[in-house]
Amino acid sequence: MYATVIDAKSLRERLNDPKVVVIDCRHSLQDFALGRRLYDEGHIPGAFFASVEDDLAGVKTGKNGRHPMPDPRTFARFLRELGVDEDSQIVAYDAGADMFAARLWFLSRWLGHDAVAILDGGYAAWTSCGYPVTAAPSEPQREGNVQPHLRPSLIVDAAHVRARLGSPEMHLIDARAEDRFAGENEFVDPVAGHIPGARNRWFKHNFDENGTLKSPERLRQEFAAHDPERVVHQCGSGVSSAVNQLAMVHAGLGDTPIYAGSWSEWIADPSRPIATGSD
Repeated sequence: MYATVIDAKSLRERLNDPKVVVIDCRHSLQDFALGRRLYDEGHIPGAFFASVEDDLAGVKTGKNGRHPMPDPRTFARFLRELGVDEDSQIVAYDAGADMFAARLWFLSRWLGHDAVAILDGGYAAWTSCGYPVTAAPSEPQREGNVQPHLRPSLIVDAAHVRARLGSPEMHLIDARAEDRFAGENEFVDPVAGHIPGARNRWFKHNFDENGTLKSPERLRQEFAAHDPERVVHQCGSGVSSAVNQLAMVHAGLGDTPIYAGSWSEWIADPSRPIATGSD
């Protein structure tokens, strides 16, 4: 079972295994249609497409953030429609060194399906190896049987975060870029800044210079200042924070929860405090 990452060579060797389900999660927060266009232009043979906005998120209310958690039964049905069984190995990929495959990884584990990994280096790693691609859409051969076995400990809500503001029992890690964290350049959400007490670790810092996830040893060193028993991850909407969660699991630091609504939910209630600056 691959539970964090799988390299392109290992996926290529298993591509015809009926128990391996590959899912293309390429996306852009500036162009919601980009992922589908890229998939239609070329994708890993047999891969299915997942829409981050539709398949990997729930119904937006205006108060629950930009990517609320999907209904678990709906998400399980989506996976079944792709042929995912209880014993399937899911492999998710995005463009490479990105956040969207990690979102599917996180949701699958939250659902209770741990045999899920991201393609290390993403689509860029696959194509750089000269492996085949196709524009032909993939059709499921049958419906799978995966069911929800929820792990509620993998998420927390706004009340959990607010009750622990300023407390040493919570180490809140914000995965957004440094300028957004500081409130200097907010191009996605209507309010700039961060949750008071949060510490910044841009999700991109988990990848090395060639777009693959850093080694477990290096990640352990980089997360050494954070007590895994107290860590809560967040970002703009619960997507890029999954990369920090993935990195900690890959480093052997165990499961750490995500504040699912994140900044975009936090700012929907004007009574919640905000901070700016790099500290």
